[in-house]
Amino acid sequence: MKHIIILGDGMADHPVERLGGQTPLQYADTPYMDMLARKGRTGRLMTIPTGFAPGSEVANSAILGYDLNKVYEGRGPLEAASIGYEMQPGDMAMRCNIITLADGRIKNHHGGHLTTEQGDTLIKYLDSRLGNDRIKFITGTQYRHLLIIRGGNKHIECAPPHDHPDEQWRQLMVRPEKGYDTDGVDAAAAADGRLTAKATAELINKLILESQELLESHPFNKGRADRANSIWPWSPGYRPSMKPLCEMFPNMGKGSVISAVDLIRGIGHYAGLRNISVDGATGLANTNYEGKARAAIDALKTDDFVFLHLEASDEAGHDGDLELKLKTIEYLDHRIVEPIYNETKAWQEPVCMAILPDHPTPVEIRTHVDEPVPFIIYHRGISPDTVETYSELSCVNGAYGLLRLDEFMKTFMAIE
Repeated sequence: MKHIIILGDGMADHPVERLGGQTPLQYADTPYMDMLARKGRTGRLMTIPTGFAPGSEVANSAILGYDLNKVYEGRGPLEAASIGYEMQPGDMAMRCNIITLADGRIKNHHGGHLTTEQGDTLIKYLDSRLGNDRIKFITGTQYRHLLIIRGGNKHIECAPPHDHPDEQWRQLMVRPEKGYDTDGVDAAAAADGRLTAKATAELINKLILESQELLESHPFNKGRADRANSIWPWSPGYRPSMKPLCEMFPNMGKGSVISAVDLIRGIGHYAGLRNISVDGATGLANTNYEGKARAAIDALKTDDFVFLHLEASDEAGHDGDLELKLKTIEYLDHRIVEPIYNETKAWQEPVCMAILPDHPTPVEIRTHVDEPVPFIIYHRGISPDTVETYSELSCVNGAYGLLRLDEFMKTFMAIE
């Protein structure tokens, strides 16, 4: 049995008055996901462990079966792995967004949807002006880049910019975690060769302010409505220790990951999955859906497991763009699920498909929430449950009930 997870990042939502009280999943035209819900079995999944924020790094790792209490190190190290930066002893890595500030508030978390080429220009400029033996800026994808602080301390509180749209940015600057600004902790950090949490927070805040001066006057921003005028580092960590999935699930030999997002590619790297790049994959609604579907189909011919990640619904949710979110859901159904199902349904070796989001990103609040997500599991010969359509509400009645964290992957990979 082959296995593929098709993950629509942030696809789940809340009922929306403009849609007659339906969620986008209920309202959108999704004939193939609805068909698989009828033919397969459904349920809901809690993807966020107690005590963790509902971020994609947490949710996707949990979906793949990892215990976040043992492996979590933030987004920075995962994205470092994806872009090929090998973390050295003492390194602390952070996701470094380029964002737009306006009138003292965070206007958006993406600097006006930068291209990778535009982001590269700005990050290299900042590294040339602010980089040194301790600080390194590294190009990632689009607005998502990397900040390395040698000797940095991960015990700091950072605000993910996509969780705080329209909020005053000065109130969200970095601070030490509670309990990590005492003399005893300072001494322990020094003995470990690291800055204190307080010194690390002060250094990052200084970089934020200096980046604003540099970016505001950069020629790239001349005449732009959404000025890419500040960095925003967050989600710090050291190099994680994660077992390859093939060691956790003996029936999984070769596996691959397909995503335009460095975070997901980094998880795949540490999970022992082969990263497959697709030309035109952007992480937005204009991504190369057909190319990603074809890459997944081709990977299933040689691999036992494929993790196919689509980011566009999450971006639409963060932007509060209801019409775009509906389109991204329909694109996933028509341009991803439909071709993969039609291509694989008659294969001699059956393919087990799972479809789910990692977390909801409701368009009316524009941030992630910690709530169960609906999922489908389908393969040829499975005994269906009574669910007729795929949505947050219908899957409440699914045969799998409510699963938590690694229970999903254990259930999914146990199907042989």
